[in-house]
Amino acid sequence: MTWKRLLIFIAAVVVLGATALFGALAGGVIAYRLMSQNQPVIVNQPSTPTSVAVPVTTTVQTLTVNTIDVETAITQAVQNVGPAVVTVVATIPGQQTFFGYSGDSTSTGSGIFISTDGYILTNNHVIEGGKSYQIIYSDGSQADANLVGTDQYSDLAVLKANGSVPAVATLGNSDALNPGETVIAIGSPLGDFKNTVTVGVVSATGRSIDTGSGYSIDGLIQTDAAINQGNSGGPLVNLAGEVVAINTLIVRSTGTGSVAEGLGFAIPINTARVILEQLIQNGFVSRPYLGISYQPITPRVAAVYRLPVQYGVYITDIYANSPASQAGLRVGDIITAIDSTNLDDTHEYLNTLFQYSAGDEVTLTVNRNGQSIQVQVTLGESGV
Repeated sequence: MTWKRLLIFIAAVVVLGATALFGALAGGVIAYRLMSQNQPVIVNQPSTPTSVAVPVTTTVQTLTVNTIDVETAITQAVQNVGPAVVTVVATIPGQQTFFGYSGDSTSTGSGIFISTDGYILTNNHVIEGGKSYQIIYSDGSQADANLVGTDQYSDLAVLKANGSVPAVATLGNSDALNPGETVIAIGSPLGDFKNTVTVGVVSATGRSIDTGSGYSIDGLIQTDAAINQGNSGGPLVNLAGEVVAINTLIVRSTGTGSVAEGLGFAIPINTARVILEQLIQNGFVSRPYLGISYQPITPRVAAVYRLPVQYGVYITDIYANSPASQAGLRVGDIITAIDSTNLDDTHEYLNTLFQYSAGDEVTLTVNRNGQSIQVQVTLGESGV
């Protein structure tokens, strides 16, 4: 090969290489422009002897995902609500025992400031039987408090602090809660670990728990946020920093001995709001009053005492000048229904009675000496 031919060959290779490079760059630019404009890019797959080459359209898009920074939301919620949370200490007077005077004891729980006037919402079982009350702020300082009112049946109570109000919690809307929603419990487990924060979800809504005292607490919010003794009365908070419930109880085991974990229950704040308003205004909650002492009847009780009904309440005493006495009810009568609602394992006496208001007239179905009769009663107010 002569030098002249060699130079011609090298020039041809350079031209061909440049052309290929230019084509690749041009194709890349076109593809980039199409991709940046969210235009489809056509990719031809190689054909085989038994198939026809089919264009495959692939849309390349840029996705923008808006996510909630949950950790930041939790931190901010705790910072907003935490200063309004207090530890509640009730001093319970001592009892006379066989060995002498037992000495005073204390009951410890949690509470939350719900107004600038110093009102604190907590559980009834935290302060029940107390003779004096004290609160411990989140910073460790202390102040005395007075009992404003309490309601056994909702397990709620209101105190009023004699000291300052460092913060007031914002009350949310518990009706808007959905299972799976993140919630935060703040309180003083065991009374020692003040303003402890635990996080979980709303496990369920509308739960009912039998108190073992002849009535159930209905409409409870179930959560797996860790709740322990001392958390009672503390707030359950959503990610917006709003109090959506008041923590009240936990279930550790069942009657069969099965051990449970993560079963906490809280009173919806919409329910609590109605109760606390009455407690602040009146010192008590207006409830319908019949004026009897009674023994609940279950199938087991009925079998043991050979009673003529499976469910109801057996009247053991009637209070003087009560609606029951005025209606002619007697000791030994068994109430089996209120209006059209039969008393059974899902309709306990008090829960059914509390569907009415003071002044309402109801028809009681009563079993008297084996005979079923109807008794008209006008309900009184408060005291059951």
